Amino acid sequence: MNLLQQTIEKIESLDQDMMAKARQRVDSLIKPPKSLGKLEDIAIQLAGITGKLFPAIDQKAVIVMAADHGVYEEGVTNNPQEVTFAQTLNIAKGITGVGTIAKVSGAKIVTVDIGVKEDIPSDAGVIIQKIKRGSGNIAKGPAMTRNEAIQALEVGIQIATTEIQNGVNLLGTGEMGISNTTPSTAILSVFANCEPNEIAGKGAGLGQGGLAHKIEVIRNAIEINQPNPSDGIDVLAKVGGLEIGGMAGVMLAAAANRVPFVVDGLISTVSALIAVTIEPKVKDYLITSHATDEPGGRKASELLGKEPMLMMDMCLGEGSGAALAFPIIEAASSMMKNMASFEEVGMEI
Repeated sequence: MNLLQQTIEKIESLDQDMMAKARQRVDSLIKPPKSLGKLEDIAIQLAGITGKLFPAIDQKAVIVMAADHGVYEEGVTNNPQEVTFAQTLNIAKGITGVGTIAKVSGAKIVTVDIGVKEDIPSDAGVIIQKIKRGSGNIAKGPAMTRNEAIQALEVGIQIATTEIQNGVNLLGTGEMGISNTTPSTAILSVFANCEPNEIAGKGAGLGQGGLAHKIEVIRNAIEINQPNPSDGIDVLAKVGGLEIGGMAGVMLAAAANRVPFVVDGLISTVSALIAVTIEPKVKDYLITSHATDEPGGRKASELLGKEPMLMMDMCLGEGSGAALAFPIIEAASSMMKNMASFEEVGMEI
């Protein structure tokens, strides 16, 4: 049995008994009923995920998967492909958006080369798990083989499992990959059974052909590859990307180890759709961070059935929205542990 199958088989439903106890405690705290809104929901979800009434949320990490894309050849962006390489190095240095936001909650950034076209220096602080030098051009054929898609998922599983074994108890997912809104939109089109023009956006910048050309590339990629929407691995292999698979693997590992994880923007949400298609119980372990400014973001969240907690007009990626949400999740944990109940303060309402 391969690592992916072992991980899937470990994923269980949330602890309903502990969630009932958590709701009882939340309702007994010194406040009007439901007055802390989504914080209460998060606290109850954390209890169900971890099986603990007062789970520790004090060691946090954002795992950032980096990879290039063959579809770059189609001119879907005006950004040089070399930006993937450069920003992967900068993410590891902690000087990009996700690193600066993560400093607020003391979260660790784990940067992974899962498919960057260029060689990352061994002393760059990046974990090298390169499956190949970028995915295939989805406008001409599959992004990768099914075996490579499973490898991508398993890289994510391995990285996340190592972090969890080292004490991390809250994970976030992030990515870096020039052109990756193109495969992400293709995946979303397949799962949502909608036309690409309904959800395609400009990403980090459009190429000379503009949005119309990008939409045509996505439409052709789906037509050529014919991904099966009921098979998440098939969709990943045919129109996905290596970092998209890596993030989905992180999510599977988190659920298998009963660790909450925070989903970032469009590309991370699309990875969540892959993970949930592979194993539907993963959905209960995820927390969505922010409503991305990318047009497909709303559709992806609707399909996932999870409402993002923040409206910040962000679309950077990297896991920046996940890092921004960490303090809110810590606040939910603190509310559950440190807020007094009516009984504890001798009040009767």
